[in-house]
Amino acid sequence: MTITVFNPADGSVAGEAPFMSTAEVQAAIDRTCSAFPRWSRALAKERSALLRRWFELVSADRRLFAETMVRENGKCLSEARGEIDYGLGFIEWYAEEAKRVYGDTLPSHAADAAVMVVKQPAGPTAAITPWNFPFMMITRKIATALAAGCTMIIKPSEETPLTAWLLLDYARRAGIPEGVFEMVTGDPKAIGALFTGDERIRKISFTGSTAVGKLLASACGQGLKKMTLELGGNAPFIVFDDAQFDDAIAGLVSAKLRNSGQVCISPNRVFVQAGVHDRFVAALTDKVAQIRVDQGMQEEFVVGPLINRAGFDKVAALVDQAREQGANVALGGGAHAKGGLFYEPTILSGLHDGMQLAQTEIFGPVFAIYRFEDEEEVIRRANATEYGLVAYAYTRDLGRAFRLSQQIEAGMVILNSGSVGTASVPFGGVKQSGYGREGSYYGIEEYVEVKYVLMAGLQR
Repeated sequence: MTITVFNPADGSVAGEAPFMSTAEVQAAIDRTCSAFPRWSRALAKERSALLRRWFELVSADRRLFAETMVRENGKCLSEARGEIDYGLGFIEWYAEEAKRVYGDTLPSHAADAAVMVVKQPAGPTAAITPWNFPFMMITRKIATALAAGCTMIIKPSEETPLTAWLLLDYARRAGIPEGVFEMVTGDPKAIGALFTGDERIRKISFTGSTAVGKLLASACGQGLKKMTLELGGNAPFIVFDDAQFDDAIAGLVSAKLRNSGQVCISPNRVFVQAGVHDRFVAALTDKVAQIRVDQGMQEEFVVGPLINRAGFDKVAALVDQAREQGANVALGGGAHAKGGLFYEPTILSGLHDGMQLAQTEIFGPVFAIYRFEDEEEVIRRANATEYGLVAYAYTRDLGRAFRLSQQIEAGMVILNSGSVGTASVPFGGVKQSGYGREGSYYGIEEYVEVKYVLMAGLQR
């Protein structure tokens, strides 16, 4: 059996991926577990060299990966290239970080003893990745696991498996052995159950919805597996009266329209202080109206289609409901003239926090603008959500910036910028946006176990 992958821009067939049977998935899990002892004992520089070789091979064929991603995901070519560079950064970073998993020696509590703390690979691991970043989500997880000395089996999204299988092919070309990096595609519920139910899998990393994350966490709790969860978001984007106005507009447009708004860190609630609110909405409307909507296989930035009909219908329903409840539509507000899965870049104002739009991850090209009066009010409203992945704010007041960094309930607070990620920083959330971190040296700590060793009887 196979999975047929469709191009969301025109419905054409982008390719096929295997729909693996339970036996095939189990065999891949067995290979992952069997490969762990040898891989965990490999020298750090050996693991580093293989990751580096993988990085070089993929780097040389960036365009192939970018075009594959455009066909199955719908994002534009320039954006796909940016994602590839972002994802390659994780392979490069962790190729080096493999050699920096340090332990400690501690002052001994006994005269004839030495105390050591060592870090050892957690064990065979598994990962489940989403469709919106089919390259970066995989490299961020697999590079970290392999650098730490863990083996990993990955289940990519059935919407975008082609990029994933291409990554595995290049990993094999680089010399990363079978079992060390495995991949499966098929029935997501069945695969998830096999991952969580196998006691040999010691950690699972998941990026996706909060609802599915809770199910996985519950199942993993039965075996006390370690987990990294990067789940839903409801990011506030706060613009104060004193903000660099043009910078705030540019940062918001960049952050919001990346992948047509289908990003967990996309600004979901745009709070604009009353003194600049009307001017901001007008300037934002002028800026967004100039951006083309089109299929992604072209050099310049365009807003592409939504991933599937369910995603399109969700966005349309949220906008229609907000309009019925009194929202002002400054731009867009419906299906694009191109038809299919294309939705107009939309700007809504006159919103209030009681709307469904304010508590739902939109996952589409919709700017939802809320007016606020002062700092205390906007902090309270920004935190009035079950999510806490990222928050953005624009202000030139240093004291206010510091207060926001302390008081906003989010795993990441981004001040005067719309850009969040790079391999060297910790990515992750709080509350129902998940737990654990990916990226930076904090990320590799998620894949090791800390062991205390007491060596007594040392004095003669």
